[in-house]
Parts: sequence; structure tokens; C-alpha cells
Amino acid sequence: MNYLSDIEIAQSCTMKPITQIAQTAGVDEDYLELYGKYKAKVDYRLLRESKRPDGKLILVTAINPTPAGEGKTTTTVGLADAMRRLGKNTLVALREPSLGPVFGVKGGAAGGGYAQVVPMEDINLHFTGDFHAIGAANNLLAAMLDNHIQQGNALGIDVKRICWKRCVDMNDRQLRNIVDGLGGRMQGVPREDGFDITVASEIMAVLCLASDIPDLKARLGRMVVGYTFDGKPVTAHDLKAEGAMAALLKDALKPNLVQTLEGTPAFIHGGPFANIAHGCNSVMATRMAMRLADYAVTEAGFGADLGAEKFLDIKCRLAGLTPSAVVVVATVRALKNHGGVPKAELNTENLEALERGLPNLLQHVENITQVFGLPCVVAINAFPTDTPAELQLVEERCRALGVRVALSEVWAKGGAGGEALAQEVIRLCEQPNHFQFAYDTAESIEEKLNDIARKIYHADGAVLTPAARKQARELEDLGFGGLPVCMAKTQYSFSDDATLLGAPKGFTITVRNLKVSAGAGFLVALTGDIMTMPGLPKVPAAEKIDVDEHGRITGLF
Repeated sequence: MNYLSDIEIAQSCTMKPITQIAQTAGVDEDYLELYGKYKAKVDYRLLRESKRPDGKLILVTAINPTPAGEGKTTTTVGLADAMRRLGKNTLVALREPSLGPVFGVKGGAAGGGYAQVVPMEDINLHFTGDFHAIGAANNLLAAMLDNHIQQGNALGIDVKRICWKRCVDMNDRQLRNIVDGLGGRMQGVPREDGFDITVASEIMAVLCLASDIPDLKARLGRMVVGYTFDGKPVTAHDLKAEGAMAALLKDALKPNLVQTLEGTPAFIHGGPFANIAHGCNSVMATRMAMRLADYAVTEAGFGADLGAEKFLDIKCRLAGLTPSAVVVVATVRALKNHGGVPKAELNTENLEALERGLPNLLQHVENITQVFGLPCVVAINAFPTDTPAELQLVEERCRALGVRVALSEVWAKGGAGGEALAQEVIRLCEQPNHFQFAYDTAESIEEKLNDIARKIYHADGAVLTPAARKQARELEDLGFGGLPVCMAKTQYSFSDDATLLGAPKGFTITVRNLKVSAGAGFLVALTGDIMTMPGLPKVPAAEKIDVDEHGRITGLF
């Protein structure tokens, strides 16, 4: 059977003018800034001036990803469409895709099948220029830092302790480690340097956590770019850079409004990676969706051990948000993959492998309900190869934890295929809510790391390398010890070893590096071989992307 590709489905739909979508969302045209016919930005004044009470917040997360696919964004979009079909005033809030994965191995991030946000080509390619503005602000700060050193280094910055990198929104391993400033005294100060991908820039995290322009400037000013010869942190404020950076970001701070294939209003704004940053769309977009609708559906990147943990422990803590319900997305295929079945054999019923893989799902569910105290439903993203026996086994194991399972067919049927899930989510939103964090920020850095490792990953604990333990002491001495922790860890496993699938036991999490993101308001703990600049695969997705003489793009997925 031949299925249409995601881009073919998206290109076959008839989009509504964005002015009409804004009316559906309740956005007055006074707040609307048009970017063509089908995209717009919404001015942040709306949050200040609207008196409407906030709606309920629904988080969509997933099991640890596998090559078999989970469909978290697809489920998020389809759930919002389904809730609107049931007569509920619902908006969706998602992250913007990074060009790196679009041209690399992961592909686009606009949903899939008949549960997509459109125009998907624009969303996946440049969109409204937010990421370019973030890259420009990041590199302006890098240029001002090096210029300060070139012009006499009045602050006494130790070039061996500069921690601010340049960035580009592309997977480019060649730029991970470089030497710059070559060519003589007038060409700069030679030093080791490197690039991060734009979505790993602290400015991305700052933009996604900022509440308005004054807050944005304050956060930008607090960012640490390096240390002096006597160990004192040097900030962007010390370089007098935050005003110019905020000027570059003033429009990027405004959430982007688009639509789903079924005309549900969708905010798509910000895009920090979930394995090296906090992995959630902007606080401003989430708040705007909550302010305009009775239900706001959002997602957090990768599995619940990364995206959901950071959404709850960082974003909700810093923004004062409380979710009403959580959806954990899984596929039977992915669970069999966690149970040891190779990708080529996933279409065959295998209850034994499913049984071996189910602990991954059950551990995520238990974390949501027991550690964070939130109502939860499991959404099984349906594939044609799923058998009744496999689906029944998933339902039985989840029921033993007191959690219901809903079959989601939104990829094939759009909102109509998500009504069962939507009904359960609506029911959960009325259930008692005992939301709590996984750790107290008053704990020491090492205690917080151990709490996450033990409670969320079910590890024996966190082990700090000697260098990381020294960094923890220095950060506490500098007054940063009370910040929440953002774990940079592989997305494929509860552990820091990508090959340990399922729900491994008897392991520790090794923290090899700790740094402060003072503007974002959290500490970053790097584990395993996580890097802040990905590389392209042997066969990048870019090889299949093309555009014809009429401007019609093909190959995006």
C-alpha cells in the first residue's frame, strides 16, 4: 500500500488565512504581526493585557526513543485536534525545529501523517527567523568578548577559561574544536575555541524562559562567558552586551502562530535540545496558549527521563506552572525494540520481546505518577502491524499501575483517531493533582544529581569525576549551588550508555563536567559522550531534499 509522505499530505491541504486562525484563537488583530498569509507573531502585550483566566496545561512526553519511532509530536497535534472535535477550546504549543536535525538524521519536527502543523516547509526551514536572531545575538557576544581581550582586557579575562562559544544552526562536527585569532597581532588573540549548534546556546534557553523584554535583558546580562585570572565569573553585563543582544531578539521573543491540518491554532516557539538543554517550547508561548484556551497541549523533547523531567523540574519550577495531566506516548514496535528485537523484525508479533521492553514504559509512567504526583495516561501510537494480543498486554501492565491506555490513530485519521485519548485526558484534568518536584533546589549540587539519578533513572546514584567535583565546589562557592540541574544525557537510555535499553538496573550516572547557565537559571551536568555540536550521518537527510522550478519543496519528512 502506498502512503503519502508527510510533506505530500501537508501540501495537499488547504490552509486557512492566519487572520482567521487568530480569530479562532481569540487573538485581537492589534496583537498580530503577519509573516505572509499563513504565519504570524503575537505580541507579548497580550499576556499583560488579557484578563482571561488560564486554562489547564497538558504535557505530552514519551518512552526513550528508538529507531522504530514513537510519534510524540504527532500525538500532541492529534490530541489537540481531537479535543477541539469534542468541543473543547484547545490550543497546542510546540518547539521550533532546528535545521541541524532537519538536514541530518532526525528530519523535521512538525508532526506526521494527518496530525501536522503547517506550513510544514516553512516551519522546518527558517520559519520566522527566530533561530537566526538567536545565533546573531550569541555571536555578537562572542565578538564583543574577543574584542574586549584584544583591546587590552581590562576585566582580566583568562583566555584559558572562556566558556562562551560561537554557534551555527547546522550539524557541523568540523567546528566542534577550532583555533581562531590567527594571522598576527591585529587579527585577534589566538586561542582554542569551538561552535555549539544554535539550539544548545544558552541564549535559546534564556529566550524560552524569559517573561518579557526586561526579564530577557536581565537574564542575558547574567550569562557567564568566562572567568578572570583570579577565578571570578565574567558576565555579558560586564561586557555591556545585553542591550544589543536584546535588540536582536525583541521580535524573536514573540511567539509564532500557525495552524494544524484541521485548523487548530498552534504556537511554535523556541527549540532547546532536550538532551543538552531543557527541551521545551517557550514559557511565553505556553502561557499564551493557556491564556487563550481552556486546554493547552504541549510537549517536552525525547523521553520522559529528559524532556518531562526538565519540563517539570526546571520550566514549571521557574515559571510557576502546574500541569493537569500527562500523556506518555509509546509504540508497540518501539517497546519490542527495547526488548531486543532489531528494527527489521518489528512487524512480527513477539509477546516475549514486548514483555521485556515494557519496563521502559512502566518506569516512565511510575515516575510521572509517583515521583511527580501527576495524573497520567499511556497513548499507544498505532501501527497497522500491532496485534490485539500485543495491545492487550500493554493495557494489562499499565492497568496494574492504575493507569489507563488509549489507542491513538491520529497519524492515519487526524483528530478523529485521537478522540478516545482526548476523552481520557479531559477526565484526568479533573482528577486530584499532587504535583511535586523530584528534588529541592536547596540541596547541594551532588544531592540534586543523586536525586535525579535515583528517582528518575533508577540508578544507584551519580558519580562525579574529580574535575566535576571540583567544579561543583567552585559553583557553590560562587553562589550558584541553589539552581536546578539540567542533565545532559543520551536520549536512548535511562542510563548514560545509549546501548542499555529497557529499564536497566545496577548502574551509576557519571557526571564529567558541570557548568552554570546563569541567565537561563540552571546548572548543566554533562554525562557520557554528549556533545553540544552534532555531526551529520553517513547519508544525511539533506541529500533527499530538493526544490523544483515552481518553488515546491520535496524530501522533507
